[in-house]
Amino acid sequence: MAGSVCGVFVQKRVLIVEDEPSIRDMVAFALRKAGMEAIHAADARSAQSSIGDQIPDLILLDWMLPGMTGIELARRLRREDLTRDIPIIMLTARGEETDRVNGLDAGVDDYVVKPFSARELVARIRAVMRRAHGEDTEGVIEIAGLRIDSAAHRVHAGDQVVPIGPTEYRLLHFFMTHPERVYSRSQLLDHVWGGGVYVEERTVDVHIRRLRMTLAPHGMDGYVQTVRGAGYRFSSNA
Repeated sequence: MAGSVCGVFVQKRVLIVEDEPSIRDMVAFALRKAGMEAIHAADARSAQSSIGDQIPDLILLDWMLPGMTGIELARRLRREDLTRDIPIIMLTARGEETDRVNGLDAGVDDYVVKPFSARELVARIRAVMRRAHGEDTEGVIEIAGLRIDSAAHRVHAGDQVVPIGPTEYRLLHFFMTHPERVYSRSQLLDHVWGGGVYVEERTVDVHIRRLRMTLAPHGMDGYVQTVRGAGYRFSSNA
C-alpha cells in the first residue's frame, strides 16, 4: 500500500516486531510485494530504537518477545505522546477470546492469530491503515476469502459475486473494516445507519439475519457472530 502527497510517492513503512526470523522474512516479503517498506526488530528494545529513528505507519507486534512481551510494549507505546496513535496489529499463536480481549484492551487495533495467510495479513494492514489515516486508496478489503470492493460496490466470496442489499452491504463494510471487535446494537445503528436516523435496535437483528443469509451459500455466515449480552462481531475465527 502506498500513497502520494503533492504528487510525491510515499511508501508506507511497517515495523515488524517478531523474534522468529522465518516469520519476519515471510511477512517482510509479503509487505514488499504489496508495495510497503518492511523494517525488522527482534525484540522490544530494538523496536523502540527503530521507532525513535523514524515513526512507522504501522507496527506488527508479536505477543511473545524476549525481555518484554508485546502486550507490555503496546501499553508502553500507548502511554507515550509520540507513539500513542501508531496503529498496532498483534501477531500471536494465542487464539482464545480472553487473549484477544487482553490485546485489544492493551490498545492494539487488530489481532491476527498464527498461522495466517499473507493475503489476509496485508488486507488487515490496509484496513487498519485506512481507519487510522482516513485513507481509502484501493478500497479493497479481503478477509478469509470474502472480498469487498468499495470502489465497485461489489462483494465476492472467492471468485463468486455475492448479491447483497444496500443496508447489508454497509453493515458488511463496517464489520470488515473493524474485524474482531464487538459492537452493540446501538453502536451499529450509529455507525451504519447514522446517529441522526431513528431506527429501532431490533432492526439491527433483522439485517444481521439477512446478511448471514446472504453469506450462507458461500459458507461464510459464521463470520457474523453473536456475542451474548454484548452484540455482534465479524471474525473468520470460529
